[in-house]
Amino acid sequence: MGANSSSKRPVFDEKEDVNFDHFQILRAIGKGSFGKVCIVQKRDTEKMYAMKYMNKQQCIERDEVRNVFRELEILQEIEHVFLVNLWYSFQDEEDMFMVVDLLLGGDLRYHLQQNVQFTEDAMKLYICEMAMALDYLQSQHIIHRDVKPDNILLDEQGHAHLTDFNIATIIKDGERATALAGTKPYMAPEIFHSFVNGGTGYSFEVDWWSLGVTAYELLRGWRPYDIHSSITVESLIQLFSTVSVQYSCTWTKEVVTLLRKLLTVKPEHRLSNLSDIQSCAYLSDVSWDTVYQKKMEPGFVPNKGRLHCDPTFELEEMILESRPLHKKKKRLAKNKSRDNSKDSSQSDNEYLQECLEVVRQEFMIFNREKLKKRPEEPSSSISKTEEKPEAIAEDESGNLRICSSVCSSTSSS
Repeated sequence: MGANSSSKRPVFDEKEDVNFDHFQILRAIGKGSFGKVCIVQKRDTEKMYAMKYMNKQQCIERDEVRNVFRELEILQEIEHVFLVNLWYSFQDEEDMFMVVDLLLGGDLRYHLQQNVQFTEDAMKLYICEMAMALDYLQSQHIIHRDVKPDNILLDEQGHAHLTDFNIATIIKDGERATALAGTKPYMAPEIFHSFVNGGTGYSFEVDWWSLGVTAYELLRGWRPYDIHSSITVESLIQLFSTVSVQYSCTWTKEVVTLLRKLLTVKPEHRLSNLSDIQSCAYLSDVSWDTVYQKKMEPGFVPNKGRLHCDPTFELEEMILESRPLHKKKKRLAKNKSRDNSKDSSQSDNEYLQECLEVVRQEFMIFNREKLKKRPEEPSSSISKTEEKPEAIAEDESGNLRICSSVCSSTSSS
């Protein structure tokens, strides 16, 4: 996809914001409801990253701008060894860009689809690493709300990292979340109760339920409850109160106990913090410092000889995409020339242009590399993002995925 790199590294002005020209595009590796992902190399440092890019016009038309801005707001304030961390964010006329850690081991959904048989030892490490990630997020007042195999990426050594914060929310000082948000088969019962009964809402416990569903699925190959997008919320509430989870007779007693405590319907009785997890008999032999330092040997290591993603992403970008990334520079130059030569003030286009201008003005530029070079400063706390009404959509697997809708006035976040 990208042009050949020159033998000499370019030098960029440190005062200049990072932009698209600072990266060489190597290949497309994924796509989702919020954009596409490709592997890039930063031209001056030659470091490799994943770059997620989202078309502004499509985001406006699909009411996704607020979600993008919320994800950026969160990612700019957090950093952890078991998260996919943001390094840069920037924009151009067409797209919004987020440059994050590159993890070449693929996501756990991909490996499930490749019929990988995860052992108890492999799942054990994922539980530990995700527990540390969730504990960190809780300390930052963040509920992820979309923990699932699709959003857990492996590095080349097999360590797990949580990604995708576009439906995360921030709560503080005993507040509760109330919005119907998540991917339906992984959503905790109290989310549905809150939606139907107008209850007291929910808190960080919902992410630990999702972790339990994920761990169960990794071991068994299917989820503990047979939940699909067509099932109603009322039916789900009845299901959680009447159907018991079936645990495999081949699993150890300690594993079953851990899963039971994660998949406890009542949140007040559920394992929902790191100290709870650490007290489990199944994890009594774990050295948590060793886990944090990534020195605990993974039970599953992805094959280093291949790229762990669907190869059709590359073909779609090269052949089917109407605005391919590798032709962006020529396209923008042509658009600029065309705009200068004709009147672009048609009334049907005015609203879109106004929205695009709001996005341009409010987009948050970020450079973690530059921040790390500065003297240590006290980190600012994340302000609470107001929860907005939620809209329902399905993800690429046909699972119900619920994403925050965006008002037409993008500026009122």
